[in-house]
Amino acid sequence: MQIIYSTSNSPSFNLAAEEFLFSERQDDLLFMYVNNPSVIIGSNQAIRNEVDLEFCAQHEIQVVRRMSGGGAVYHDEGNLNYCFISNKMTNKPVLSSDFILPIVEVLSTLGVPVNIGKRKDVWLTDEYKISGTASHIGKMRELHHGTLLYDTNLDALENALRSKTVDATIKAIPSVRSTVKNLRTWFEEQGQFTLSAKDFFEFLVQKLTTYFQQEGYSALTNIETEKISELAEKKYMSEEWTYKK
Repeated sequence: MQIIYSTSNSPSFNLAAEEFLFSERQDDLLFMYVNNPSVIIGSNQAIRNEVDLEFCAQHEIQVVRRMSGGGAVYHDEGNLNYCFISNKMTNKPVLSSDFILPIVEVLSTLGVPVNIGKRKDVWLTDEYKISGTASHIGKMRELHHGTLLYDTNLDALENALRSKTVDATIKAIPSVRSTVKNLRTWFEEQGQFTLSAKDFFEFLVQKLTTYFQQEGYSALTNIETEKISELAEKKYMSEEWTYKK
């Protein structure tokens, strides 16, 4: 398991990186990244049914469509994204929730009471969702990615994901709303000293490298970065892809 921590905060670049690593590599990977404020919608969603486009434009929140299914999510500098990419195994169901176990187990070592929900999401004390996930399955490879709320702007999340123009006649996958909470808030409620988002994410990445018995994490190579940038510009930054529904 190679661990890669992206140096980019561009949502279009990081989503393109997921597709590139899924399609062009053959090894098992954990790719992690933090995006600038953005709304990431599922591949089969109707953008105008999920997103307040006016609010996003006013607050410079980029809207990007991802390659996986599932619902719309909000990203910003207070949210860590994790993406597990691996070859299929014949003795393991591709839609199992086992891929989330490393996240759950690392959080549990920090004393955070978390469990896996029925939608392959992560819940805090059975009341608040702190991580939603989605998957993309190919012939030989599988990709599972998710969010982890630590210090996200929840007001921006709520407003950005509240569409004012829902059209029920459009055939698309609707999002399932859940009550959410930041991990930083929970730590503060326990009277614990809290780190900044940047420091917490670095700490968590180090914990995951230990979990997978790796000496550390790496970055994308210059050649990979160049190819991913081309894909991001051609696909993930295009209106044709973003507004296909």
